[in-house]
Amino acid sequence: MAQFESSQHFSEREKLALRLAVAMARTPAQISDELYAKLRSQFSERELVELSAVIAWEDARARFNRVFAIQSQNDSHGQFCPLPEQ
Repeated sequence: MAQFESSQHFSEREKLALRLAVAMARTPAQISDELYAKLRSQFSERELVELSAVIAWEDARARFNRVFAIQSQNDSHGQFCPLPEQ
């Protein structure tokens, strides 16, 4: 289970967005009907389109950076984003 699932630092709505990001980062990306239904209950169609686009862009950017071995610029000041689940 991903650590965000048990964290008290994220609202249920935020956890849904993170679940979508995890599902979209998998290969192949598969969004279950159950997850989609939960997302639609919390996000408007417009919000879900924007959220999905941002997640897809960040995933593509991260994959692009790996080709050229581009590393973090250490701008996080002690915070970090863990790698996607395997």
